Amino acid sequence: MNTNRISIALFFIIVFAIVVQTITGCDNDRKTRKNITIKSSQKSTDSVWIGKDSSQIPINTDSGKLILYGYRLIVNTAYYLGPKGMVAHVSNGMNCENCHLNGGTKPFGNNFGKVYSTYPKFRARNNSAQTIYDRINDCFVRSLNGKAMDSSTLEMRSIYAYIKWLGEGVPKGAAPKGTTLEKVAYLDRAANPLAGKQVFTVECESCHGKNGQGMLNPNGIGYIFPPLWGKNSYNDGAGTCQLSNFVDFVKNNMPFGTSWKHPILTDAQAWDVAAFVNSEPRPHKDQSMDWKDITDKPIDFPLGPYPDSFSEKQHKYGPFKPILNEHQKMNKKSL
Repeated sequence: MNTNRISIALFFIIVFAIVVQTITGCDNDRKTRKNITIKSSQKSTDSVWIGKDSSQIPINTDSGKLILYGYRLIVNTAYYLGPKGMVAHVSNGMNCENCHLNGGTKPFGNNFGKVYSTYPKFRARNNSAQTIYDRINDCFVRSLNGKAMDSSTLEMRSIYAYIKWLGEGVPKGAAPKGTTLEKVAYLDRAANPLAGKQVFTVECESCHGKNGQGMLNPNGIGYIFPPLWGKNSYNDGAGTCQLSNFVDFVKNNMPFGTSWKHPILTDAQAWDVAAFVNSEPRPHKDQSMDWKDITDKPIDFPLGPYPDSFSEKQHKYGPFKPILNEHQKMNKKSL
């Protein structure tokens, strides 16, 4: 009899424990779901444009094959169009992906998210409206220190197709967050190339080389890490030679492993290392036809002429706030 009572008591204890565990588990599940909802909500308010992965390219269609070839040209430009290119020799051995990270899909990594939605558009530097083909050629001529290609070539049409595919779904005229470089504030002082050299030695040299020569692929075609100065790097007409462009890119992308959510360099370090790299020698491009209206020239572009009295050195390294203040006064007077 006593044994039966004990058994019955144990049975009810076990049932009660299961019920409590179930209720607690459900409550924990609700808390977990609530936390997930909160995190998802927070993420959605801080979302950025991330391009489609190349695995999503519809390769079984003719248009898909064009897109895929365009992707390959962006990622491995040197193989097809470099000094030893199998198609043509129109670039310096760097890849488009060296500046347009992850095939042009990385947030704040010079991606292609807004290109199709915002072109054609007027660009003061070129004194005219540019098409996407014009913009691609601008990169070939300046950033890749090479030659322009005819828009009718298979290669140009393929790059265009890839950029268009990435931009599908972006409303006309829109530039979603992450499709432009995040602006880093001007310093109150000039950027310091000597301090930047120290940053380069610690953070950049292991990939880009002590002399900025980059790291070649084992087959000698293209670079694992691109050269940052010297004859095989971008010329002084590239957008990267505008110091703020370099800073904005470096801050959220360099050194290797950096992301916009987890930058490694401080703002000052980004300005200084950009100043150091751009102080080193590189190919020169004739820019006599650029910026016919010099009042439209960025205040931190390193080559004159300028519409003000500040030196070329200050336009190259800063401090930029005095220049900006003067230009704002000039603009008010012209209204």
